[in-house]
Amino acid sequence: MLGNTLLLALREIRRNLMRSFLTILGIVIGVSAVITMVTLGNGATQVISDQISSLGSNLLMIRPGKRLGPGRDTAGAASFKSGDADAIYAQISGLAAVAPLANQSVTVVYAAQNWSTTIYGSTDAYFPTANWKLASGRIFSDAEEHAGKAVCVIGETVRHELFGNHNPLGNEIRIKKFSCEIIGLLAPKGQGAMGMDQDDIVVMPLRTVQRRLTGNQNVGTLLVSVSPGASTAKVTDQINLLMRERRKISDNEEDDFNVLDTKQIAETLSGTIRVMTTLLGAVAAVSLLVGGIGIMNIMLVSVTERTREIGIRLAIGALEREVLLQFLIEAVALSSLGGVIGIALATVVSIVLARLMQVPFLFDPSINLLSFLFSAVIGVIFGYFPARRAAQLDPIEALRHE
Repeated sequence: MLGNTLLLALREIRRNLMRSFLTILGIVIGVSAVITMVTLGNGATQVISDQISSLGSNLLMIRPGKRLGPGRDTAGAASFKSGDADAIYAQISGLAAVAPLANQSVTVVYAAQNWSTTIYGSTDAYFPTANWKLASGRIFSDAEEHAGKAVCVIGETVRHELFGNHNPLGNEIRIKKFSCEIIGLLAPKGQGAMGMDQDDIVVMPLRTVQRRLTGNQNVGTLLVSVSPGASTAKVTDQINLLMRERRKISDNEEDDFNVLDTKQIAETLSGTIRVMTTLLGAVAAVSLLVGGIGIMNIMLVSVTERTREIGIRLAIGALEREVLLQFLIEAVALSSLGGVIGIALATVVSIVLARLMQVPFLFDPSINLLSFLFSAVIGVIFGYFPARRAAQLDPIEALRHE
């Protein structure tokens, strides 16, 4: 019986293909919109996580001021010294490395080419701390760091802008009034979490930058790499206590520095994107309800058109539940077909948009299955009332219907 009922339902759908397609269009749009929003949201979340991870593993950033980021308050906050980095590494356990960091924006010149970039002064601990790998060459030696020699390691963007496809190692670039020998080339990282180009960088020994560029002993940032397995929260508390002591901050005064865990940044940004994705998915899901109303409307029209057919079936012995099942299956078949088409459309659209947005395409079986099941449930809910109306028709009145 169920097989015959299904065949009758499919035959009726095939008889009115255009009307059936227009009926399921709302379901198709709703399912594809929900899946596309969630898929792109997952891809964006993955990009944020990867970009934050590229800054460094278990990385803590210490900056002067009461908060980090745009508009941070640095009024009255003294800069750090390289001795602060040494003290943190010597007195706090569970650390892999600590790197002091000073920077200044300059224009670097090679032959007839010039490029505006940022010079970072640090120690060789900066490279593992900030998760940098070398594509070629080497990092600073102890002698070069202590003497403040004019040597540098450049990023991929600087290499491309100054040297094109040529090997930069061994060449010298001019920075203000001195020349710097290139001893290493950093492996590319790509775009950072805030949209900045991480490869637009030149790294020099800290003493070189302080003596020849900044003209002081100030350190703008301390990068702390926490050892795997160590608690970043515990390390942060210890850093706070140590830095308050070194900066002579009394008990009733607020910190004039800030310790930021990059994991917290990743979790915050990822959480924000997930909330926005959920909100957009919920808005897109409203179109599924609109599609369900469309199915109910068309099924009511179908019942009216087929009143005599229903009357004949009931007159020759068809049971009410069989008529109910026939129209219910038609509604579920329409909504399920819309769900399948919506999933296929969402996959294609997600792949295209993911490439345009430069985010990975992450296929999520759960949201695809959930969307399909939801579309089928929509068919059951909105198809029940027309099916029940058809099953309760009076056979005599139905046969009189013109």
